[in-house]
Amino acid sequence: MSLPKSYDDFHKMLQKEEPPEMWPEGLKAMWWDARGDWNTAHDIAQEIPSDLGCWIHAYLHRKEGDKWNAGYWYQRAERTYPTTTLDEEFEQMVLFVLKN
Repeated sequence: MSLPKSYDDFHKMLQKEEPPEMWPEGLKAMWWDARGDWNTAHDIAQEIPSDLGCWIHAYLHRKEGDKWNAGYWYQRAERTYPTTTLDEEFEQMVLFVLKN
């Protein structure tokens, strides 16, 4: 199964039991987060050795309310702490992964 073509297509995939195996790890992490499985999303994000992994990691800690830890990971991702909502940042990250 190929990558979703849009954010709406990504959301349609949330009805599946698991994300497609061929998806990149970043998109899988976002899928698990959207399904409410913070721990699996976090486990995946920790294993992504890139700025994207740090960004997802930061978002997840922001979501759990750990501002200090989130700030650390945003810095590692070379991003400023966002002023957007979590939903807006989530969509931004999904679209980033789909385009890259």
